Amino acid sequence: MLDKFKSSFREEAEELLGQLESTLLELEDSPSDAELLNAAFRAIHTIKGSAGMFGFDEIARFTHDLENVLDKARAGKIAISREFIDLALRGRDHIRGLLSSGDELTEDLRRTTDALVEECRALAAETEARNEASPGSPGAAAPEQPASGAPGAASEGKRTFYIRFQPGPDIFRNGTRVLSLLADLAELGEATLVPHVHDIPRLSEMDPERCYCYWEGYLTTESDRNAIRDVFIFVESESSLTIEEIEETRINDSRTKRLGELLVQYQHVPPEEISKALSSQKRLGEILVEKGIISKDALDTTLAGQNHAKKIQDKAAEAGGALASVRVASEKLDQLVDLVGELVTLQARLARTSLDLKEISLAAISEQFERLIAQLRDNTMSIRMLPIGSTFNKFRRVVRDLSTELGKEADLLTEGADTELDKTVIERLNDPLVHIIRNSLDHGIESPQDREAAGKNRKGTILLKAQHSGAHVLISVRDDGAGLNAEAIRAKAVERGIVAPGQELTEAEINQLIFHPGFSTAKSVTKVSGRGVGMDVVKREIDSLGGTVMISTERGRGTEMTLKIPLTLAIIEGLLVAVGGEYYVVPLSSVDGCIEIPKEDLRKVGERRIIPYRGDLLPFVDLRSYFEVPGETPDIAQIVIANAQDSRLGFVVDNVIGDYQTVIKPLGRMYKDVSGISGATILGDGTVALILDVNRLSQAVQAESQRKVQAG
Repeated sequence: MLDKFKSSFREEAEELLGQLESTLLELEDSPSDAELLNAAFRAIHTIKGSAGMFGFDEIARFTHDLENVLDKARAGKIAISREFIDLALRGRDHIRGLLSSGDELTEDLRRTTDALVEECRALAAETEARNEASPGSPGAAAPEQPASGAPGAASEGKRTFYIRFQPGPDIFRNGTRVLSLLADLAELGEATLVPHVHDIPRLSEMDPERCYCYWEGYLTTESDRNAIRDVFIFVESESSLTIEEIEETRINDSRTKRLGELLVQYQHVPPEEISKALSSQKRLGEILVEKGIISKDALDTTLAGQNHAKKIQDKAAEAGGALASVRVASEKLDQLVDLVGELVTLQARLARTSLDLKEISLAAISEQFERLIAQLRDNTMSIRMLPIGSTFNKFRRVVRDLSTELGKEADLLTEGADTELDKTVIERLNDPLVHIIRNSLDHGIESPQDREAAGKNRKGTILLKAQHSGAHVLISVRDDGAGLNAEAIRAKAVERGIVAPGQELTEAEINQLIFHPGFSTAKSVTKVSGRGVGMDVVKREIDSLGGTVMISTERGRGTEMTLKIPLTLAIIEGLLVAVGGEYYVVPLSSVDGCIEIPKEDLRKVGERRIIPYRGDLLPFVDLRSYFEVPGETPDIAQIVIANAQDSRLGFVVDNVIGDYQTVIKPLGRMYKDVSGISGATILGDGTVALILDVNRLSQAVQAESQRKVQAG
């Protein structure tokens, strides 16, 4: 049982450490943001408490000193400097190392703990000594806790107060802006205020310098009564102010009880009057006001309290209470997706059987079953979808550390962090994005001196952006650096024998050369680059995801790499085609169109097999020939046009059957390296259909064409 709790602690601690890293990096950019500092402190404090509870003594020992440093920073005794952020980040990394080490700690980890503890204590002692030496100097440390009467003084938890503020009638004459006071009050927490305006006279009788209104309402805040009173400190003497703390049970009652029950509970209305009013068809509040049993002001205030309680509880649930979300092991989620996939296959088989039997009642059941399976599939797949922002946050640390190592200055900006993607895809995107960002920093972003000489800002910018595009997600990494050097890339490719010396290449083809294994234009080998390992990894991983990599660059202005990734890898929509007795599936998101063409019109131009399509000439692959399927192509060939990389490609098939919901099954180890095939699926009658890898087939066609050109 204890092991189960330890496992839960590790999961929670990993999440907190991820949040801590993001918070510290934001704090470095905004050192005066007290809320960021408080968030970092809360993360460490939570880890410390849980670590001690579950027997992670080394973590508890270390986090105690790190928490102390953060607490002194909260009190203003330690400045938020790069040195401070460096120490906090190294402490965060060390906690993660202690978590992954298990119960057996190595001597190196213990020594690292001792060294970091000494650094924490030294930083705290140094700053305290500096403060004691100049207690009256500007910028001296603030008291560790704000005075109880200062605005913002917080108690341990949130409390709700009833507030009634009636300004003096002459309050406007001294220049006081009442609405500004109410805005200051709202900044203390969640406020619901009701203005009472029934005393406002006719316009002809109104004195514009006289206040006729008063306000009642509720405030839920971490601040105490004195902090609330300080909002009105300069007008309280000429106003009527009531501040009363409300019990938690009353707040819960306001959320769950009806208006009549609340009016009786707060002794606004006798119970017998409520009973009489309820016998009418009008609303309860309207009846009580019409009969003079309750004032309009009392009704408005009671309703405001009811709405305020609802708003507070809804926000609490949304903020992460147990009712808002449930933690589920990823293995269970994967099993659920597998079962849904089997149901999809079974539904296809049922639809095929009902079609063959031509049984009306069975067809009706099949249609209803298909609708339910579609809903189940969509809901299950949505559970697997996660915002990509959690992955984006990791790269801020990569940019920070690597720019320091390279002697460069760069910021990472992100857009579309809430874009959702399949969790499996997100996990596999980490390495490709790391390689792209490292490449942007090393080859793209110039040194501060070179950027200034070119009229640029000393600090470079890398923009990481995600957005939906149909059944795909586009993830782009754009830098404002030097851009790709086409001449250097081409020269290196000729030197390596990748292209022939006189071979003509388009800009897109030159850009794609950087993805060849071992390709690098770096003049020397460093810790970051020079060995030609990285971009080929990007290409290989994105291809395995069924995605594409596109590059656009402008010399001196920067480079943008865009990854086009399918939303999910589990269940996709496909176009089912037949060649002889074999079945293949083309991912529907890649299909541009279908055409028919007489067999004799399939012709060769030079060594490239091409077909006309919408005013263009496209290369094509005869799947019968490519996969060595026996038989002859029909007199009228059917061709599926698909988008591959930055171009289009045709697939010659015998017959296009139609749309098919495809549950992707991985190939066995013996077949995982088969060119042009990315997986398989099971059809309704039990037949296996192979899923085409459109990108690999396109690369094979281009490579074959280049070999023939070079040989010719």
